[in-house]
Amino acid sequence: MKIEKNRVVTLTYELRITDENGEPSLVETANEEHPMVFIYGMSGLPEPFEEKLEGLSTGDTFDFKLNSEDGYGEFDENALVDLPLTVFEVEGAVPDNMLEQGNFIPMADSEGNQLQGRVVEVTDNTVKMDFNHPLAGKELSFKGKVVEVRVASQQELEHGHVHGEGGHHH
Repeated sequence: MKIEKNRVVTLTYELRITDENGEPSLVETANEEHPMVFIYGMSGLPEPFEEKLEGLSTGDTFDFKLNSEDGYGEFDENALVDLPLTVFEVEGAVPDNMLEQGNFIPMADSEGNQLQGRVVEVTDNTVKMDFNHPLAGKELSFKGKVVEVRVASQQELEHGHVHGEGGHHH
């Protein structure tokens, strides 16, 4: 069975990016015990990632690169935001160890959209947060194997996610 729209895809892979020394650096692995499982066309993954997999079958291997534009976009300076320190207070104080450089903090914007922000810098009154995706501005190199391809159930399609092994459990 080939990878196409509304098929459940199970993959193993290694994701590498080029580090500041120009060397490939392993940043993510999906292995046999913890594979990536998604519904093709409903994954929320970058479309070019899915397009590179289209037409592959169980047992096929893949090895491809996505430039930053096709991955998680270019690094956006406007996604660096200075927030008042008071935003992080809980009952009048900032929790210990919360605002350490590099920490990711779940937040929401004024419309209630969930965001992940990374602490860049802390001053006496402000916290500089980076709301770029951690892989923004990076070329992504994927190498892996298609473990399984199957037809998504009607319930999975209605819910927009995989159920059962490797997926969501209600």
